[in-house]
Amino acid sequence: MTDTVVIALPRFLPDARRIAEFLDADVMEYRTGIFADVFPDARRIVALMSMGIVVRGIAPLLKDKWTDPAVVVVTPDFLYAVPVLGGHHGANELAKELAGLGLVPVISTATEATGRDSVEGIATRSGCDIVNRDSTRAVNAGILDGTTKVYAVPGPGIVLAGPDVSILVRRGEYAVGIGCRKGITQEEVTRAIEEALAEAGIAGDEVMIYATTAKKCGEAGLCDAIAAIPANLIFLDDDTINAQVPQTPSRAKKIGLVGVAEPCALAVSKHRELIMKKKVFSKVTIAIAR
Repeated sequence: MTDTVVIALPRFLPDARRIAEFLDADVMEYRTGIFADVFPDARRIVALMSMGIVVRGIAPLLKDKWTDPAVVVVTPDFLYAVPVLGGHHGANELAKELAGLGLVPVISTATEATGRDSVEGIATRSGCDIVNRDSTRAVNAGILDGTTKVYAVPGPGIVLAGPDVSILVRRGEYAVGIGCRKGITQEEVTRAIEEALAEAGIAGDEVMIYATTAKKCGEAGLCDAIAAIPANLIFLDDDTINAQVPQTPSRAKKIGLVGVAEPCALAVSKHRELIMKKKVFSKVTIAIAR
């Protein structure tokens, strides 16, 4: 199955095939439970049927706007393409793409509907991911009000950002949390990262970001190791770290933290899923999440 699926009632299958050919997608005939079957693997779903059928079908499946597929309803009269789910996450762009078949995209997200951009759109076009996803609501509201500013910070550098500032970094699938002993050297950090990634079967360019506690911002060896990759290193405040639920007990409680490697990886990951629990590599502790 491709990552784009066109689902249609039997009477609309000829038009569904036109859409599928245009999008290089798969065609499936509607049946009870079909949305549950395609949701885990599809990135984009076009549904050629009434919106009510689609809403009832997908409602029990919704989990997270960052992981749910984009869903666009094409009206049975083959006039309109209406993003129903994931407007900022691919559905608006899909509806606009379907304009190539003469369909009229009906955009309802506030930013795009008023002719403005969204932080998600900026991230997609620039090939980036958003680290602190909870910030996007405030940032998009600021875009509507004309108060959001965009800054490009060439490295090396340190940015202290509030909760209503979206941080965009190079696109990747994994987040690496790092804890280390005081006075760690660049070589020790580099070796630990290489060993951890090799053990997890992850290539360096698949890492979106490295994260550690703000208490380590003065560790030159850690900073230099990440800068030499080169990659992004974010320092997390205590509240952000302590909001996570690590899987492994940690001695970091002595410094007021629930942990370092695991909660840091979880805090900046996309799916909040640990694929490598914290592991000690000499003087460096590493955990990996996706």
